[in-house]
Amino acid sequence: MPASIEDITQAFEFANTDGNLGQFCAFVCKQTGTIHYQTDFPDSDEFHDELPDDIHDEEKYVALPKKRELGLGKPLVLDFAREFLPDDFDTVRDAFSRRGAYLKFRTLLTRRDAIDRWHDFEARAKERALRDWCALHEIEIVG
Repeated sequence: MPASIEDITQAFEFANTDGNLGQFCAFVCKQTGTIHYQTDFPDSDEFHDELPDDIHDEEKYVALPKKRELGLGKPLVLDFAREFLPDDFDTVRDAFSRRGAYLKFRTLLTRRDAIDRWHDFEARAKERALRDWCALHEIEIVG
């Protein structure tokens, strides 16, 4: 049974929740498309499944990746800046060599009235990357 791209995206977002809040993992069953969530964050019973005993069987289950694994962090920001903020590219690149880069990037997006454009760009890139990731792991996608 295939998984929906919306479910895969939701699981990806869950698995990429800020690590300061606890550990967040999501696994997809390649055979059924079922997604299992696991976290040690308190008060999150909604996303604390009883994982199957064979969850570490890599032929059957695969953990949703982190953003870095899909190139959706700094490389994506730099691609966006190169395409949509070419006059600010050096500023963005320099900011991402220091702490607090995303806050500075958001501030720049606000000043340039480019937040919506960034969100669209990021969403399209995320969907492409997740579809490619699913194909690589032989996970059938609908939608």
